[in-house]
Amino acid sequence: MAIATINPATGETVREFEALTEAQLEEKLQRSWDTFRTYRDTTFSQRADWLRRAADIFDEDNERLAQLATLEMGKTLVAARAEVTKCAYGCRWYADHAAEALADVEWPHPSNAPEHARIITRYQPLGPVLAVMPWNFPYWQVLRFAAPALMTGNTGLLKHASNVPQVAMAIEDVLTRAGFPEGAFQTLLVPSSQIEGIIDDDRVRAVTLTGSEPAGREVGARAGRNVKTSVLELGGSDPFIVMPSADLEATADAAVSSRTLNNGQSCINAKRFIVHEQIADEFQRLLVEKMDALTVGDPSDENTELGPMSGPQGLEELDQQVQDSVAKGATLLTGGKPLGGPGNYYPATVLADIPKNAPAYYEELFGPVALVFRARDIDDAIDIANDSSFGLGGSAWTEDEDEKERFANEVESGMVYINKITESTPEVPFGGAKNSGYGRELASFGPQSFVNAKTIWIQ
Repeated sequence: MAIATINPATGETVREFEALTEAQLEEKLQRSWDTFRTYRDTTFSQRADWLRRAADIFDEDNERLAQLATLEMGKTLVAARAEVTKCAYGCRWYADHAAEALADVEWPHPSNAPEHARIITRYQPLGPVLAVMPWNFPYWQVLRFAAPALMTGNTGLLKHASNVPQVAMAIEDVLTRAGFPEGAFQTLLVPSSQIEGIIDDDRVRAVTLTGSEPAGREVGARAGRNVKTSVLELGGSDPFIVMPSADLEATADAAVSSRTLNNGQSCINAKRFIVHEQIADEFQRLLVEKMDALTVGDPSDENTELGPMSGPQGLEELDQQVQDSVAKGATLLTGGKPLGGPGNYYPATVLADIPKNAPAYYEELFGPVALVFRARDIDDAIDIANDSSFGLGGSAWTEDEDEKERFANEVESGMVYINKITESTPEVPFGGAKNSGYGRELASFGPQSFVNAKTIWIQ
C-alpha cells in the first residue's frame, strides 16, 4: 500500500511519501534504544510536565490537527476536533495519575520472613514499544498508548496506518515540541511488510496493535515467537440489546449515534441491535426513520452527520457483505447501495431478518450498517449477543434491575455498558475477549501494560 494522503471525500491523491530506507529505519531503532537508556531515569514529574505541555499544544493546534484527520481519513470535522480535544484530556489525565498507578506495591510478610523484611513490587519500563495503529481514530488510538507508555519511561515507535501519514508525523511533532527527548517517540513511515522485522529486532521490547483480527493474529504470533509482551485490541461486532422497559425514542437516538460514530468505522460501534419482540416493530421503525434523516456529505461541512468511508476498498467490502447478506435472505430496510459521484460514500443502512449463513450474521461490518435481530426473551437476547466470535464491547438498555445484572454478568465481552453507549476514556479499562483481542488499555492498565513488575525482597 502506498504511503499517501488520499482525500476520501474526493478520491484525490493530495500528497505521497517515501518509505524509510533500511538505513533510516536502523537509525530510528537505534535512536529509540539509546534514548530509552537515559529517558528511563527521568522522573515522573519531568515526564508529566512534558505531557501537560503536549496537551496544551493539542488544544492550541486543535483546528489544524483536526483538519488533517478529516483530510486523510474522512472523519467529520466536528468529530475530529472532539478527538483532538480528547487527546489533550488523556495527556493531562496520565500526567496526573500514572505515577500513582506505577507506585511500589508493598506485600504482607510471608511466614518465613523476618520482622523487618520489606517485600515490594516495582514497575520498571521495558524499552522501545512498537505501536501498530489504525486510521479510524488516528490521534486517540495513538495517544491512548503513547501517553501511559511515555509516563512509564518506555520509548515509543509508531507504525501508523499508511493512509494517515501526516497525522502520524503531526503526533511526533507535538510530543517533540512538548519537550520529550529526541527519540522518545518516533513515527516510522514503513509499509506493513516491515512490521515483522521490527518485532524481531532485539531492541524492540514489546508491541501493541489496534486493528483487524487477521492483523492481530499475525502480530501476536510474531511477538510470541520472540517472547515479547503484546496487547491486541481487535475487531468487534458489539450487541446493543433493547428490552421493553427502555425509553424507545431515546434508545433509538443512542443506537443511531453509536452505529454511525466515525462514519460507522469504529470497533466499538453498536453493530447488532437485538430487540425484544414486544417492541421490535416500533424500535425498527424509529431506527430506520432516524438513519434516513442523517445528513450525508462533505466531512468538512459543519452540518454533515455522516461522511465518507476511509477508502474505496472498505466501501467495496462493506457493499459486498450487504449484497451477499440480502442474497441469502436478509431484508434491506433502507440504504444498501454506494452513493454515486466522487468519494467513498455509503448511506446509512439497516438490515433485518438476517439468516445465520449470511455475512452480516457472523462478520464485522465496518461501516454505517445496522443489523436488527428479534429476541423472544432475555435468554434469547443473551444467546444472540454471545453467538459471535467477537467480544469487544456491548450495551443493554433496560430499567429492570434483574435484567441489568444478567446482562452485566452473562454477555461475553470485555466491556458491558448499561443504558449507555460504549466508549473509551482514560479513567476506565478498555479491551476485549474472544477474538477481539487480549490485554487492557487505559486506566491503570495503560501504564502497567508494558513494564517489568519486579519483585524486590529486602532482608
